[in-house]
Amino acid sequence: MSETRITTIRQPIDQADEVEFVARVDGVAISEVIRDAIAEHLKNRRLDPEFQARLRERMKADQQILQRLAE
Repeated sequence: MSETRITTIRQPIDQADEVEFVARVDGVAISEVIRDAIAEHLKNRRLDPEFQARLRERMKADQQILQRLAE
């Protein structure tokens, strides 16, 4: 794995218990289960046309703000 960053999350106890159980059954670390879930979520966002449209709008708005700040 490349460089890493530690992120702390708060989650409902039921969800935390389920994630821990899945990790134990799969024989992997909890962090691996969470990383896999995040990777899947990001993949789905990349494939979602509505998200991509909102992303392009956000990028355009941010570019306009950056342009104004650079003037």
